Amino acid sequence: MRIARLGEFNREKPAVIVSDTEAVFIDDVIADWNRVELEAGAYEKVAKLDLSSRPRVKISDFRLGSPVARPTKALCVGLNYAQHAAETGAESPKEPIIFMKAPDTVIGGNDDVIVPPNSEKTDYEVEICVVMKKSALYLKSPAEAKDYILGYTVSQDVSERYWQVERGGQWVKGKSFPTFNPVGPWIVTPDEMPNPENLRLWCTVDGETRQDSNTNDMIFDISYCVWYISQVMELCAGDIINTGTPQGVGMGFKPARYLKGGEKVVTGIEGIGEITNHFKNYKG
Repeated sequence: MRIARLGEFNREKPAVIVSDTEAVFIDDVIADWNRVELEAGAYEKVAKLDLSSRPRVKISDFRLGSPVARPTKALCVGLNYAQHAAETGAESPKEPIIFMKAPDTVIGGNDDVIVPPNSEKTDYEVEICVVMKKSALYLKSPAEAKDYILGYTVSQDVSERYWQVERGGQWVKGKSFPTFNPVGPWIVTPDEMPNPENLRLWCTVDGETRQDSNTNDMIFDISYCVWYISQVMELCAGDIINTGTPQGVGMGFKPARYLKGGEKVVTGIEGIGEITNHFKNYKG
């Protein structure tokens, strides 16, 4: 199943994608893809529907919102690709590096990203994003984690390196600017994505390929990351986890190649799709 939310900002309706160009609305069954409804079995209810009997709409007629509504947490795994760790000059971590972004950074996959005032080090990061289906706390093993995953989506983990690295080394500061986490275009459930650890993922800036790698370069796989995080906090339904980025980020070039505003950034993952963001300077 491909899970989406279509419509104007704050007026999105839950939908299921039924072809590359069409979707069906399901707002008569559930109000939205959010924490409360996911915990109440929203996915299971929708999975039982006969979608063939429902009217279809053109996806292109609607804005694609974030496919999950109002996550309580937006979590990230840092330096989780071996070649990315190498390009930053860091050693591969012995345990997952976990940090958070403000949950309200999450926007629709094709929404504009606003470059903060006076930023000179705004960076891009393609990531495969995990969306939780139900609450998870103190899971017994990584294998158990798979039962708690709603699916996978594309995330652009935008970062402002000056605030991330040079202003005290607290990553959350460089990650939490408004609009800094476009997610989409939809969630692909595990039945359609049996092996998320072997997918091509890429990112282009104004048509130039900057990142082009595979999720098999992950140091800690997705199930391990979910299990590990559940040992230190409760993951709630609808929470998202950005699982790391491969090599090719702006800070990895010599000299660095950061975004200044005005760029078109396309972020994609095999089997899920692409999102497109225009980076615009803050106007005040």
